[in-house]
Amino acid sequence: MEKVYVIGHKSPDLDSIAAAISYANLKNVLEQTNKYIPARAGDLNKETKYLLEKLQLNNPELLSEAKGKNLILVDHNEFSQAVEGIEEAKIQEILDHHKVNFQYSEPIYFTIKPWGASCSIITQMYFDANIEINKSLASLMLGAILVDTVITKSPTCTDKDKEIIEQLAKLADIDDWKNYGLEIFKVRSSVSELSAAEIIKSDYKDFNFKAGKFGIGQVETVDLSEFDDRREEIIEELEKIRQEGGYHTVILFITDIIKEGSLFLVSTQDPEGIEKALNTKLDDNQTYLDGVISRKKQVAPKLTQFFDN
Repeated sequence: MEKVYVIGHKSPDLDSIAAAISYANLKNVLEQTNKYIPARAGDLNKETKYLLEKLQLNNPELLSEAKGKNLILVDHNEFSQAVEGIEEAKIQEILDHHKVNFQYSEPIYFTIKPWGASCSIITQMYFDANIEINKSLASLMLGAILVDTVITKSPTCTDKDKEIIEQLAKLADIDDWKNYGLEIFKVRSSVSELSAAEIIKSDYKDFNFKAGKFGIGQVETVDLSEFDDRREEIIEELEKIRQEGGYHTVILFITDIIKEGSLFLVSTQDPEGIEKALNTKLDDNQTYLDGVISRKKQVAPKLTQFFDN
């Protein structure tokens, strides 16, 4: 019986890891097998480690090279964000909630919905198949959805996500899911012991535009002042990543989930272009954008429109 690895994107976030675990489990239950293996394409970030330990769930297997392996991709569909060796892997299926940027040589199963998290899609699949979701798995998927939707504040959050949050909270026996979300974000935003590179790469995605390669990282916090003394250090690391990685632009935006705005730290070869794309002015490679909290809905589309034409 040949293994099939269920795997999310590089620099995996909580939704990517939770989707791999929950979808592998669903596939194994539905097909009465154990061939589907949850995997990860990088190190776990802080909140993912915290939640897996709290819920006593195993870490997905680290897959550093996918050449010749059978894969199901979750929470992404762009090769620039995928595990190394993706070009020579056998992709069987994709499940995602992002825009489609995918070409493949043969037809495959492709599930995509414009919802706030991959785990929302997977939860609904459990419900549709009448498959039980135990307390630990419900808690994990609930946490992933709350992070991806910024506790329902993100413009990516749909009514369906809110409905599923309520249902998962009941299954997880969590009375106050907002406090549960804040608990995870407090772990997520505690950066005092992290290096600048670890902060940038904790939730980071590559985008290939006609103008060049872009890297966009995001960190959410409940207190933006925690980063006041580290801005210069982070900008220096962004510049290092840009130069060494051959990037056009590397951005870290730090989102204050209480005030619902983001501080952008930028290294770029085209400052004027970034200013035009984001409709702002950079001051010492920094800018604050009120009301901007979503990479998927509010940042990547603006950069795509300006730099991918």
